[in-house]
Amino acid sequence: MRQRQRNLSLPLFFWEGGTHISTEKMKVLVVRPMEMPEVQEIDHTLSAMQELVGGTIQAVYPFDDPVALIANDEGKLLGLPWNRALTDDRGVPYDIVCGTFFVAGLKEDDFASLTEQQIEKYKDKYSNEMILSVPKQPEAHKKPMKKEKHEYER
Repeated sequence: MRQRQRNLSLPLFFWEGGTHISTEKMKVLVVRPMEMPEVQEIDHTLSAMQELVGGTIQAVYPFDDPVALIANDEGKLLGLPWNRALTDDRGVPYDIVCGTFFVAGLKEDDFASLTEQQIEKYKDKYSNEMILSVPKQPEAHKKPMKKEKHEYER
């Protein structure tokens, strides 16, 4: 997966056990499979982020803007539904995000609320892009062909 590199691991506010003493909220853009994106305020905690994506989080940085796309780290392994494609600068897809993800802003060493301009930009982007997941049709069970008996066979 092609990603732009940033010097940001998990934000510094995470303490052991995923607790956080602040009551701060973050305004993020939530993108669910086959749904329009929606703005949501979430607690600025690891547990709130994990609950939103349904598991451990992974942050990727596919954009030039100071934003992160946060998704379930095991979305593909768990077989979560296809959501949206990650594309290069020419719009060519190079990966697919599976399961619910959200877009958050970035501060120097932390996730942050999105600006109104970022909300509009990514809301427009993800409102116009959807991936349809078509279930694989099971193969028809092959029945052995009945052999025709000829007059000379018993």
